[in-house]
Amino acid sequence: MDWGTELWDQYDIIDKHTQSGLDLVEKYVKFVKERTEIEQNYAKQLRNLSKKYSPKRGSKEEQECRFSNHQAFLDILNEVNDYAGQRELIAENMMINICIELTKYLQELKQERKMHLSEAKKAQQYLEGTYKQLDNSKKRFEREWREAEKAAQYAEKTDQDLNATKADVEKAKQQAHMRTHIAEECKNDYASQLQKYNKEQNQFYFTDMPLSFNRLQDMDERRIKKLAQGYVLFADTERHVMPIIGKCLEGIARAGTNVNERNDSVVLIEQHKSGFERPGDLEFEDYSQGINRASSDSSLGTPKGPLELLGKNKNKTFRLFNKKSKPVDSEGFTHLPPEQRRKRLQQKIDDISKELQKEIDQSEALGKMKDVYEKNPQMGDPASLAPQITQTAQNMERLRGELNKYESWLAEAGGRGDSIRYSTHSLNNNGAHNPNSPGAISDDTDSSQAIYTEFDDEFEEEELAAPIGQCTALYNFPGSSEGTISMQEGEVLFVVEEDKGDGWTRVRRNNGDEGYIPTSYATITLNK
Repeated sequence: MDWGTELWDQYDIIDKHTQSGLDLVEKYVKFVKERTEIEQNYAKQLRNLSKKYSPKRGSKEEQECRFSNHQAFLDILNEVNDYAGQRELIAENMMINICIELTKYLQELKQERKMHLSEAKKAQQYLEGTYKQLDNSKKRFEREWREAEKAAQYAEKTDQDLNATKADVEKAKQQAHMRTHIAEECKNDYASQLQKYNKEQNQFYFTDMPLSFNRLQDMDERRIKKLAQGYVLFADTERHVMPIIGKCLEGIARAGTNVNERNDSVVLIEQHKSGFERPGDLEFEDYSQGINRASSDSSLGTPKGPLELLGKNKNKTFRLFNKKSKPVDSEGFTHLPPEQRRKRLQQKIDDISKELQKEIDQSEALGKMKDVYEKNPQMGDPASLAPQITQTAQNMERLRGELNKYESWLAEAGGRGDSIRYSTHSLNNNGAHNPNSPGAISDDTDSSQAIYTEFDDEFEEEELAAPIGQCTALYNFPGSSEGTISMQEGEVLFVVEEDKGDGWTRVRRNNGDEGYIPTSYATITLNK
């Protein structure tokens, strides 16, 4: 068994090497985990830094972003925030692709190593058990053979003894024959056990142990290959986000190059330009003429300097260095300098124009719905639209009044109104246009029955709008009212204007006919 001891010494060496390799995998996993924690903390600090220096919503810093250098700093903060996201992605990918995968693979390797070691020990124990059986069989054969020799010698001695009876001689011979037979059986058993042990020993040293060594070698090579892949993933994880990180850095550099100092100065000037006229030259006051000397005696002793003369009007025109009082909000913005007042008035006019346009669109839609309800009572009650029509008309009147008021103020401030002009037409009770009605609503016209609609002078000249989708008719629709179009169940039409919330969709046939249909009467599919 000396050779077996040497074999197990070699097996222990290989097993220790395998365990050392598993320990290396575990160390690498711990290393990557600590790296991911560093990346996560770094990303967190970058996000906190970006959040700390980002301007609050509605703050003065946010208003300063109209300047290119302020906007560039804001762009840098956004890029830093994106950069932090990439660092978080690196940490996440390392944790998933390296730490979790290698930890799972490490557990599998430990189980496999334990299984190989158990199989090798099991084979060794089986061989040792076979050897013990062989040794016991050998000792028994040796003992029985000696007993058989003694019995044979005693039978021969008894046979030669003249005093021995025939029965004694026969008994001694039978005893010797029995012992010889037992010894032969032990000999055969010993030979069988020896053959069995040699076979098991050959199986152990030439098959089982080499196979166990090969399995350990294959496991260790797979472990090394997997660990090498983990090394490569460590670099690839960061390399994959390098293009995006490069774009973040390019964005930071681009933010620096986009800074325009000249444009910032122009923006600042336009923002705070007052529009005040520069003071004129001071007139020469000739005190040598003696005219109105009595009234000017007090001024002869101490002539007034330029700044003292300007002191009279310093609150009117000379505002270069004096501190402004806190502005008081006024409807006409009279507290603002001329130029700033004109800008605010123009902005207010644009806002009112947009609101007026919305009311006009709603008025037009209500008129169409009322006309359809009167032609098709089953679709709705026209009287239910009267409150909405009245409210819309009142809103339009109010907005037009405000628009005229602000335009007059803008004209007084020396500006010109750029608001969109809307033509107004009164509508009859059916929602149809009355060509004989004047442009404004007459005194005797019921305001609840009058709504304002917008007409584009170039509506008939503009090109057909491109379809934005298709629809298939679910029911028949007569289209008998003005502005609508008839359709048959199953007919396919082009959608040129989707429903704006009034329940109508504008469609077109292949021949160019256009009109409105109820949205609920068709299945509509819009283009992506």
